[in-house]
Amino acid sequence: MADTILLFAGLLILLSIVLSVLRLVLGPTMVDRVVAIDTLTVISLSLVALYAHLSGRFVYLDVALVYGLLSFLAVLALARFLEKGR
Repeated sequence: MADTILLFAGLLILLSIVLSVLRLVLGPTMVDRVVAIDTLTVISLSLVALYAHLSGRFVYLDVALVYGLLSFLAVLALARFLEKGR
């Protein structure tokens, strides 16, 4: 049962990657592209968490936490840059 749920989670993650890349490519504005990149980072965090569970090495969760923090700071910097209109 748990293997089926993990397989389903992997398939949903794959589908969300495809949809986010589509949004990144087709996004008409820069804000849409920033949101798509932020979504891709969240998806990659879920992939790291899934891999940590599958491999049994939970040190990867610390890596995901640091990556999430850096992603958040990058999105804040991009939002500030876009707000100024440069």
